[in-house]
Amino acid sequence: MSLNKQVWINQIKEKFYPDSSFLNVVKNMSALVDNDKINLAEAGLDPEVLINNNTYPIRIDKRIDTSITIELDLFETTNTIVRRPEVIEYAYDQLESVLRGHRNSLRIKTATKAAHAFAPAEDSVNTPIIETNGEITSGRKKITFSDIIELKRRFDDADIPLEDRYLILNPNHVTDLLEADLKLFKNLTNTASGAVFNFAGFNLLQFSKTPKYKKNGEKWVKAGFEAEDGTNFCSFAFHADEVMRADGEIHMYSKENDPEQRGTIVGFDKRFIAMPIRNIALGAIVSSNA
Repeated sequence: MSLNKQVWINQIKEKFYPDSSFLNVVKNMSALVDNDKINLAEAGLDPEVLINNNTYPIRIDKRIDTSITIELDLFETTNTIVRRPEVIEYAYDQLESVLRGHRNSLRIKTATKAAHAFAPAEDSVNTPIIETNGEITSGRKKITFSDIIELKRRFDDADIPLEDRYLILNPNHVTDLLEADLKLFKNLTNTASGAVFNFAGFNLLQFSKTPKYKKNGEKWVKAGFEAEDGTNFCSFAFHADEVMRADGEIHMYSKENDPEQRGTIVGFDKRFIAMPIRNIALGAIVSSNA
């Protein structure tokens, strides 16, 4: 009896993005995916606004859009041996148990790559990066509420719209804020579940695999984005209209009834991309060295 792969693939897709995921709030461009690619047009300059104009005719500016083709990244899981898969696929709980590891692995890797893409490469007017200025702990300075307010000021200075600003906090920064003012932070977060709400105009969420920065403020870009000596973790921010994600095909591989393994071997591919749309309205609060 052959596996019904669609049953397994649908189960991988189900609740792929948890309610607390920052990827739920970005622009979803999955509908534009064709053959694991997205074809976009980068918009040209916005029109100028004239005030009390008395010169006619008003000039005509030609907007020049640039075509962009974006290929979705390929994420692959290692394989798993499944015993009696033809029985499991009809039992929801057993099927979910088998697939949970594959879904979680894909979820973490895609979100980690998205977080790295959304964090600004350098400090600028439209992509502010600030350092923490709190008390010293474990060789770093803690984040403070004032640091978040400073990021708000930088976003305000860049005329980033007030609505749909998000700050994705590293859990260590959440702990810093709880320790700084538990009473205040209780108004922002459910400390039992860790769900974070709003402060200083930012909708607050958590993610443990936030990007790393070097001591000189340069974003860490080595494969895996894991911390090394000389790198510091951050919390990162964005405006939801300026970042995107796109989901492509999920493909299941299977080697059924393997006589050596006495089972069926399964693995999964997922196509995915996440990136800034115009490289503006991004920000970061980087843990500074003590």
